[in-house]
Amino acid sequence: MFKKILLPVNLVEPKMCEMGIVKGLALARLWGSSIRLVYVEMLLPVAFADYVPTNLGDRLRMASEERILDLADHIDYAQERMSTAVRFGAAYSEILADADEWCADLIVMSSHRPGAATYLLGSNAAFVVRHAKCSVLIVRE
Repeated sequence: MFKKILLPVNLVEPKMCEMGIVKGLALARLWGSSIRLVYVEMLLPVAFADYVPTNLGDRLRMASEERILDLADHIDYAQERMSTAVRFGAAYSEILADADEWCADLIVMSSHRPGAATYLLGSNAAFVVRHAKCSVLIVRE
């Protein structure tokens, strides 16, 4: 039985993350688990610092928080058992950090089918599977 299920979401590709949300919710309903939606926004390279507004980070955070809260509002699950988080950095490391900080005992995430580039470069899902301290369920089409 899993009490805390972390659901990483990709707000840029909502159709892909929908599969993970559906499976994660089914498990959460089965066990009465708490769920947490986490979105990781990539950081801009330092080389772009001179070309973007100084408050861009704050604007990105606010926009991402609005979008993830909107997503949470459309999920049919007890609001007191649901939380959200927006983090900045590399997706895999921030997902793992959030899972550790929140004490998740299961991560449910969607992933693309592996292609040639995935085998050469790796993927966020593969990194999470290899390094997570808790169980991980990868959902594919």
